[in-house]
Amino acid sequence: MPETEKTSELRSDCGSCFGLCCVALTLTKSSDFAIDKPAGEPCPNLGEGFRCGIHSKLRREGFPGCTVYDCFGAGQKVSQVTFAGVNWRAEPGSAELMFALLPIMKQLHELLWYVEVALATGSARAVHRELRALRDETEELTRGSAEELVALDVEGHRQHVNASLVRVSELVRAEWAALVPPPKKGKKRRTDLRGADLMGARRAGADLRGVNLRGAYLIAADLSGADLRGADVIGADFRDADVRGADLGSALFLTQTQVNAARGDSRTALPAGLERPAHWG
Repeated sequence: MPETEKTSELRSDCGSCFGLCCVALTLTKSSDFAIDKPAGEPCPNLGEGFRCGIHSKLRREGFPGCTVYDCFGAGQKVSQVTFAGVNWRAEPGSAELMFALLPIMKQLHELLWYVEVALATGSARAVHRELRALRDETEELTRGSAEELVALDVEGHRQHVNASLVRVSELVRAEWAALVPPPKKGKKRRTDLRGADLMGARRAGADLRGVNLRGAYLIAADLSGADLRGADVIGADFRDADVRGADLGSALFLTQTQVNAARGDSRTALPAGLERPAHWG
């Protein structure tokens, strides 16, 4: 997806944030995090200037989960727009509300990301007008007051936007699926794998063009060399999925969080606008 002023606002800018993810989120001691930390309590690695003291060695120190997380730019929006640049240390009374807003703003910014992806998709032109209206509506919500945001029915708005995203998915997947050769006699190609349990599945080199993988569990799946162009991966869990050499260049609704969670390499094709994680090597 081409970089625009709108999409740049949907990228995490830790330098403009008050370390909200380092405080607002709950950490559970596991393979992802080296410690237990309740929501609302600052991570011991968070410095006075809202910088992580171990940022360059998070994985070595037992915090790979931190390298996966992406807020879609919600942190800086809450910090610089909703609270006008006044941080929770300077105004302790704002802390609870500020932390409560991070997940709400993150959901709104995630929706904006999906809408921008859809608007950059030529085969979904028939839906572009309503998508632009949804983008304007969602952007307006992100600029509401803290009190308005806390009272917002985020799930209701997600469903409202999702109806159009589903239409985009159908148009895009049909276009890609039409390019797939018909299966051999006696075999049937599965194109609807919504919510499927594919944990640890062996799909190396698989032709998954135009497949619906919404909400699929791809944890530790072998997708090396697979072709996922035109596959709808919204909400799919890519944790530890092997995407080395896979073609995700036109995967629909792929996010930075999903990319960060997977295991790829220099041969993995990614959509424009998404970065190759440093830990891929």
